[in-house]
Amino acid sequence: MEFSFTPAQEALRTEVRSFFATLERPDGDDEAPNTSLERAMAANGWLTMAWPAEYGGRGASQMEQLIFKEELFEFGGSFDFLGVQLAGPTIMVHGNAEQKATHLPAIAGAKVRWCQGFSEPGAGSDLASLQTRAVRDGDDFVINGQKIWTSNAHHADWILLLTRTDPEAPKHRGISMFLVDMKTPGITIRPLIQLTGVHGFNEVYFDDVRVPAKNMVGELNRGWYAATTTLDFERSGIERNLVARRDWNRTYGLLRSGTVSGLASRPAVWRHQVADLFIAVEAGQWMARRVAYLQSKGLVPNYEASMSKTFNSELGQRVADFSVNVLGLPGQLRDGAHAPANGVPAFRFLDARRLTIGQGTSEINRNIIATRGLGLPR
Repeated sequence: MEFSFTPAQEALRTEVRSFFATLERPDGDDEAPNTSLERAMAANGWLTMAWPAEYGGRGASQMEQLIFKEELFEFGGSFDFLGVQLAGPTIMVHGNAEQKATHLPAIAGAKVRWCQGFSEPGAGSDLASLQTRAVRDGDDFVINGQKIWTSNAHHADWILLLTRTDPEAPKHRGISMFLVDMKTPGITIRPLIQLTGVHGFNEVYFDDVRVPAKNMVGELNRGWYAATTTLDFERSGIERNLVARRDWNRTYGLLRSGTVSGLASRPAVWRHQVADLFIAVEAGQWMARRVAYLQSKGLVPNYEASMSKTFNSELGQRVADFSVNVLGLPGQLRDGAHAPANGVPAFRFLDARRLTIGQGTSEINRNIIATRGLGLPR
């Protein structure tokens, strides 16, 4: 792996920074999608820059996309991750010509939003045990069941949905994937309010939901293989490290400012932890960059993506825990004049609890590292 960026890549970073300098910085308080920012990125070809040009992208490399994400997070922005990095690429790999023509331009133009219907109350880490049924009825499939922890379902126009189409087959072989319009009759969304008070997750119920058979992605009963493609895309991003880095920079800035007393109260303890976390944030960044580097070489970083996901999601929790502790009692405040950084450290402490569960638990990812990376027996 190269541990430096090429002159062309550094020039791209400068170009991206100049682009964001023309936009209004997000305030970070709005839970709703920032569609104006997404459409500005789409209009300049940034939103789906790593997609092939034929699908509305720039044909950029994974390393170039990584540079864009790093600058986007530094700017304080975000985008429809589920559409751009999960649904869109999955449709490119497994979708037919009609599905590509229908959905990819809409995602690239920031005209629709997506959610992912994978987990169920009885099928989370063991995703292949899902029980949501899809039964063929003429030109349609009729779907019944429940999904849970569905991120941003209340904002989504479409859902990438896994269903069981053959209950008699081995559990990995009887699954099919569908593209489902969230406005279809029979779909009910119920909010799951998180520990932070934010509405990000949802339960989604399907009661005799009719979906055209043409909306199936890939082959009947072969949806598991499309799902593993989605999961690889999901775990391979640098976003988790960028979240940890953003939290780290905020806390380190507070400590350097001299406005908090935590560092002075136990200097030997805190300074060692400061150094340890600084090194960990840097190491996590290079782990994530390595995944992008391997992808740019045409390789499939399966266990490497799990390594990056596990390390950086656990790092995010470590940084959040450190932030609240080093800031002392004020670090626990969510609002008020005495809350450091407008209460963001306290919010992140609560929000970070989910990091090692979403997108594959640390336990599941460690199994992938052990079996596929180290060659250990199951």
